[in-house]
Amino acid sequence: MSEAAPLLQDADWLRHGALAHLIAVLSEGGEEARVVGGAVRNALLGEPIADVDIATTAVPDEVMRRTAAAGFKPVPTGIDHGTVTVVIESRPFEVTTLREDVETFGRHANVRFGRDWRKDAERRDFTMNALSAAGDGTVYDHVGGIADLKARRVRFIGNASTRIAEDHLRILRFFRFHAAYGHGLPDRDGLNACIAARASLDQLSRERVRMEMLKLLIARHAAPVLAVMAESGLLGPILGGVGNLAAFENVAKIEGALRLEADPARRLGALGARITEDAERLWQRLRLSNLEHDRIESMADGWWRISPASEKNARVMLYRIGPERYLDRVLMAWAHSSAGVRDEPWRALSALPERWIAPVLPIKAAELIGRGVPHGPAVGVALRAAEEAWLAADFPADPAVLDGIAAAATATAKQR
Repeated sequence: MSEAAPLLQDADWLRHGALAHLIAVLSEGGEEARVVGGAVRNALLGEPIADVDIATTAVPDEVMRRTAAAGFKPVPTGIDHGTVTVVIESRPFEVTTLREDVETFGRHANVRFGRDWRKDAERRDFTMNALSAAGDGTVYDHVGGIADLKARRVRFIGNASTRIAEDHLRILRFFRFHAAYGHGLPDRDGLNACIAARASLDQLSRERVRMEMLKLLIARHAAPVLAVMAESGLLGPILGGVGNLAAFENVAKIEGALRLEADPARRLGALGARITEDAERLWQRLRLSNLEHDRIESMADGWWRISPASEKNARVMLYRIGPERYLDRVLMAWAHSSAGVRDEPWRALSALPERWIAPVLPIKAAELIGRGVPHGPAVGVALRAAEEAWLAADFPADPAVLDGIAAAATATAKQR
């Protein structure tokens, strides 16, 4: 028996505009359409709503026909599995026909289309993700999701082991959703099922593991959830090594104290990289992008040499690696220090890019050639010597000082 909740409050996003029009089009002639999953969950929790997914009794061909006739743009993005992406005013809505699983294979399932809302809800992962809402805002709950939302409990629908066997990625989703929406310790049955099935994570593509982990790392309660994963034997195999939970938690606290947006690459670096070689391991284990790998490698490069006692050295580092990587590395060093998040010297060091812009080396190749440096490799030697002397002198702009640096660099190049 399903439970109907009171109407969603403040649901203008559902009752007006493009979404309301789409639901109305899909609900004509004996068919029914509802918003499902995350949008309903977040609306009930008062959380921001991002993507809006729709389920309907109409079969995919009918969805295509109706939405095209209404002037929308239907795109058959996953029509074999019942999914059509409908674009309205440049905004995409994923519309999926109600389904029932016939066979499941860990990450794939054979499905058939249906008209039973309960069966469609029962094939989903967690009770809080199986809620649906009609166009008037009425919420339908077929699996106890509302009670679990109130308790902030992430619970598998039905038997947890069965749900995981259907889709091994649900192990990581269990922890991610608990980090984002849960409270206290994870659901015992769900946790035990994840531990029992942890070897099945090896069957997942590393790209999918990366995607789930990066989302988990920026969730509200990521630190305690990662601790549970470590204690349960799941975190080590994912990272390919022992995670540094203290550094991760410290970076997350520092981000919060500085009002920085939670950064998944930075947090992954704090969790899994102490030295530059660790970035290579994470790159291979999680199929990181080149940009993510390079950031983490830079973050782990000599962070232990950073100290608020030397802003001169910090300026040189900022000049060499740029503001983003500078901040990553400073936060890494801060997280490994004994200083708290209110420490003023560390705060000042992290804010250096906000109050100082690294200048451009004022000595150019043409000037050195004019002083007699021969064309070719010698020019590079002279430029490097000039840059090192300029940095050591703390970025002087005085013409007399620059003249002396250029003269010395010229002499160095001529001696080689």
